Amino acid sequence: MGEVMRIFFLGDIVGEPGREAIYKRLPSLRKEEDIDFVIANGENIAGGRGITPKLSIDLLRAGIAVVTTGDHVWDQKEIVDYFPTEPRLLRPINWPEGTTGSGSVVLETAKGKVGVINAQGRVFIQPPLEDPFTRTEREVQRLREDGVKVIFVDFHAEATSEKIAFGHHLDGKVSAVAGTHTHVQTADERILPGGTAVITDAGMCGPHYSVLGRAVDSVVWRFRTGMPTRFPIAKGPVELGGLIVDVDTETGQALAVKRFREIIDEATPAT
Repeated sequence: MGEVMRIFFLGDIVGEPGREAIYKRLPSLRKEEDIDFVIANGENIAGGRGITPKLSIDLLRAGIAVVTTGDHVWDQKEIVDYFPTEPRLLRPINWPEGTTGSGSVVLETAKGKVGVINAQGRVFIQPPLEDPFTRTEREVQRLREDGVKVIFVDFHAEATSEKIAFGHHLDGKVSAVAGTHTHVQTADERILPGGTAVITDAGMCGPHYSVLGRAVDSVVWRFRTGMPTRFPIAKGPVELGGLIVDVDTETGQALAVKRFREIIDEATPAT
């Protein structure tokens, strides 16, 4: 058995409330939980849609080693030219060949190499991309041939069945698969028979009294009337949702997994 590496994954960061909570809380959380490596999904960090170069830099400076994304990756136009300059910012790996940026990265740490892969599902989510099962498996094989044993995958997808199937598909091949995109943390974290830790959705880092991070009244009005409206980011207390995985650096298998969920700045719900 090798050393134990503790990886902390943070679910979708929603707007200013989510990112400010992370900046405030992450340094102490790293010490409290004895974290070795942090990954976060930043595709909703810019007002709820996309990510900018500045916000990517801010996350990396805050101690996040790798930033993943998803279907809103290109919503902020200035991010397109930034991708080739920052390998620690990922876009889904199953975009067509030639798309700017990368869907995976390998970083050296004090406890060895860590590979991170970002993939996007195809069920009930736009735009339709290439097959994530085949593309991710091919990348996992490449990383393993290069000697990378600790591999973490962010699977940004809508359908729970697709996420669960994806985790089983990679069981025994990667250390962990964390689902993102729905912003609702699921209570099904577990280690599969092959040693891969999985969760259907890690949750979000955003306003607690909200609808997926958005103001409640606006979303309810849309459902009641069917009429278009703006969905501003909600205010009030913020929840941090994620996953903590202990990995054996020698085998790459998960040794332990637990959900993380914390509400900070507790206050009266915003109206």
